[in-house]
Amino acid sequence: MLKDVADDIYEAAFDPERWPRVIDRISLHSGADSGAMMVFDNIRPIRSLATGRSAELWAQVSQAGRWKEDGRIPFFFGNPLSGFVVADAYFPPEILGDGTLELAHALGLDQQVGTIIPMPTGELVVFILNRLREDGRFGPGLTRELNGLYPHFARSAYLAARLRMERALSTVAALQALGVPAAVLSAKGRVMASNALIETVSHTLIPLAFGGLGLPRPAANKLLQEAIMAAQGDQAAAARSIPVPAEADRPAMIVHVVPLRRSASDIFSGAATLIAAVTVSASRLVPSLQVLMGLFDLTPAEVKLAAALAGGSSLQEAAAQSGIRKSTARTHLDAIFRKTGTTRQGQLVALLKGAQLV
Repeated sequence: MLKDVADDIYEAAFDPERWPRVIDRISLHSGADSGAMMVFDNIRPIRSLATGRSAELWAQVSQAGRWKEDGRIPFFFGNPLSGFVVADAYFPPEILGDGTLELAHALGLDQQVGTIIPMPTGELVVFILNRLREDGRFGPGLTRELNGLYPHFARSAYLAARLRMERALSTVAALQALGVPAAVLSAKGRVMASNALIETVSHTLIPLAFGGLGLPRPAANKLLQEAIMAAQGDQAAAARSIPVPAEADRPAMIVHVVPLRRSASDIFSGAATLIAAVTVSASRLVPSLQVLMGLFDLTPAEVKLAAALAGGSSLQEAAAQSGIRKSTARTHLDAIFRKTGTTRQGQLVALLKGAQLV
């Protein structure tokens, strides 16, 4: 019976690796070929988990932004539902007749049943079951039976949201104990939690509309927003570090953007992003080549030159140590300036030495 799946749903809120099992159990009982769970920020999909042919279908829909052609989420906003529905009974023909249906038919899929659940974080969770065309229509009374699971899905979403908040608070509190100003952003880019030290860098990390964070310099802010977007949308996104040059009234800083992940199956909690700000101060320490490459995406040749400059060598001496012409070293230095957001050699050296504090 489907009611037995309720325990799995609650367990999956704490152990996301169980979500594929939940989908498979519901699919099997419902006579579906496969199923999918997707999380939307407004109409933009930000996370997904699917099995079987549903995974292949969703991969094709999300490819090259084809989801933008699908009118189902906009239709839901104007016609909200509470519970499971059969797609061809809920959506008008012009909505169902888009390219998504053609992709489904090409994979042998036909009828769909599903629901859309608003989350307490403002996102939408879509749960869909896909039936093979050769198997005919879903059985009568299926939506009524599935509606018995709807409140369990909703409560599971709430539990996952609360767990995410507790993790965010613990993270920023731990960094405050280390003296690091920090904030955690939600999958929508809004501040979920921050520590008291974040106020000390309010001149560098500035509030944006809708609860976001930004940097005062346009070039640095562009890098920050790109890093935040990448962390939200890509399970494999790497940490990024954004150098912020010094101003007359504020020191140079490095702002780190670190994706916080639990599991690829963490469909409700999803991605969060840690933002941490470290003040740059000159020291006699020079960070390792690996640190420099990781922080600023320097090439091996650029990082070798940067390390020599940070160690006190002149540009000509650094070129000789690397076995290259001074003109080539100048080309590398221009690239280093661009990647680190600096404009002068002295400023670059101070920034690179300060990076050791990370």
